[in-house]
Amino acid sequence: MSEVELIYDSDCPNVEAARNQLRRALGNIGAASQWQEWERSNTASPPHARQYGSPTILFDGRDVAGARPSDGVECCRIYRDETGNVQGFPFSDTILSALRDSTGSPTTGSSSGWRTWLAVIPAVGISLLPKLACPACWPTYAGLLSAVGLGFLTDTAYLLPLTVVFLIIAVGALGFRASRRRGYAPFSLGVLAAMVVFIGKFVFNSNPAMYGGIGLLVGASFWNSWPRKSVTTENRRACC
Repeated sequence: MSEVELIYDSDCPNVEAARNQLRRALGNIGAASQWQEWERSNTASPPHARQYGSPTILFDGRDVAGARPSDGVECCRIYRDETGNVQGFPFSDTILSALRDSTGSPTTGSSSGWRTWLAVIPAVGISLLPKLACPACWPTYAGLLSAVGLGFLTDTAYLLPLTVVFLIIAVGALGFRASRRRGYAPFSLGVLAAMVVFIGKFVFNSNPAMYGGIGLLVGASFWNSWPRKSVTTENRRACC
């Protein structure tokens, strides 16, 4: 288990919120809710406790938000995530990510990204199956699918609902806990992509539109699984 430290000023209003976030992050990985606390003005606190604003959480001596120690710091801290949200204590996702990095555990973002890809792959595969509108192609595809027990997929009556189901699963994976990854922008792109795939395939019978929609869906999944940037921190004076 990493060495966990909480640095604070006794009159800072954000200390208890930081404790709650830290307790929640430790609970998420099944670790005991134990850490060392240092009050910055206490002479018994180590020197490094006076090199961070309040509140600060360190794992193995490293700030969870990536801030570097600085002498003469007399301020509270502001934490800002990549979407512009601001608060006076570390974001829970930031703490959890830093904690998992320090213990070598996989991060939530990476595992969620792989699950998203697993959900997108069937949607892409089923979307690429032809409606077999071309009589010359029908025997070839029908023979191949029948050989592996999937001959029923040549019937549009089955292909349409299956496509809809897998597209819904893919888009749902993009939206599931989106706020913990890249927000809802990839989810919105996935919704647009699914609509383009469906309309291109079953309304206009347009391969360019269908392939374009598939490209958007893959792009949305890639965007969704891209690791989040670390939050930035700022200092502010006379806030406590």
